[in-house]
Amino acid sequence: MLRPGSKGSEGAAVDEPRKLKIGIIGCGVGILHLQGFAENPRADVVAIAGLDQDRCHDLAKQFNVPRIYREYQELIADPDVEAVTVAVPNILHVPVALAALEAGKHVMVEKPLAPTAEEGQRIIDAAREANRVLGVVFNRRGRQDVQLVKREVERGALGEVYHARAFWMRRSGIPGLGTWFTSKGMAGGGPLIDLGIHVLDLALWVLGNPVARRVSAATYAELGPQGRGQWQGGRFKIVPGETYEVEDFATAFIRFDGGLTLQLDASWAAYTGHGDDFGLALLGDNGGAEIHARDYAQTGTLRFFGEIDGVPTVTEPRLLERHGHGEVFRGFIESVLDGTPMSPSGEEGLDRVRLIQAIYRSAELGREVEVEAPDSPAAATEGGSSA
Repeated sequence: MLRPGSKGSEGAAVDEPRKLKIGIIGCGVGILHLQGFAENPRADVVAIAGLDQDRCHDLAKQFNVPRIYREYQELIADPDVEAVTVAVPNILHVPVALAALEAGKHVMVEKPLAPTAEEGQRIIDAAREANRVLGVVFNRRGRQDVQLVKREVERGALGEVYHARAFWMRRSGIPGLGTWFTSKGMAGGGPLIDLGIHVLDLALWVLGNPVARRVSAATYAELGPQGRGQWQGGRFKIVPGETYEVEDFATAFIRFDGGLTLQLDASWAAYTGHGDDFGLALLGDNGGAEIHARDYAQTGTLRFFGEIDGVPTVTEPRLLERHGHGEVFRGFIESVLDGTPMSPSGEEGLDRVRLIQAIYRSAELGREVEVEAPDSPAAATEGGSSA
């Protein structure tokens, strides 16, 4: 019997898997997309586009990509491209995604889906009108520790989870002082929308996407405006003399339906013992779980807490390393080719943007705000403490 992809007597391939022809827009973060797709036999990256043509040519050579474009419009117009991934600055997510959907492409957007909930809704509506798959690159979902915690929550091993804490804290990790990252207009915010949205998504996904009702938050810009807190090692360039317009630390307390609460912290720069650490902790009435990933570690990061016959126990599973982008892109390909539900979906991406927007609004007002229902035209309104 011939296996899929093997050759018959005439040398022709038999039952080769249907491949999705993909174009990648953005040659910076786009390298992670190329790495993720390289793992998948059903992915065929046929084009990349980016303004840094030298980098694009290097990536094309490294990953055997046949076509290179400078402008994203050129890639979108390529009739051979069936799906695109969007790996460009936040301010460009909306125009690029809308153009791709209008051209009939399936779309996967780097987080955040959009700078605001209103703009995110435009992308959702366009995907529905075009009948195309829309996903958001929340690649941390692909981690084995996160997936184990989700399964334990779903099977009730922790009991009723009543409180969670999600954090991403950097000691010195501003990704480019004076670049688009630190421009309010270009990025939409600082570490909250850059890092915090990742761990916010993890918490909500693991907990079954609970409905948020109220938010109390604060943001601070203490180190960035002084020119401190830049990522060490020259990974990101510095543009001298440019204004630092975003926060470098954000904290929020979120209340959900049913009494669940979540503490969220995110920093690019702070005088703390953290290096570049993120994590998630859950408190349940029958057990707890804690993920703490130091400097992107994927093993030795997870502990479960419980009891055996009244004696406190700690369980530390042996974990495997995974490429997070590869995991979420596998889901994207399966959604396009097989019709399976997309996760992380555009709707989930919109929900995260709505919550981030509410957090910023609360910080601006200096008090608690209510989070609007998903079908509301506004992301958040001024509110008191009543439900």
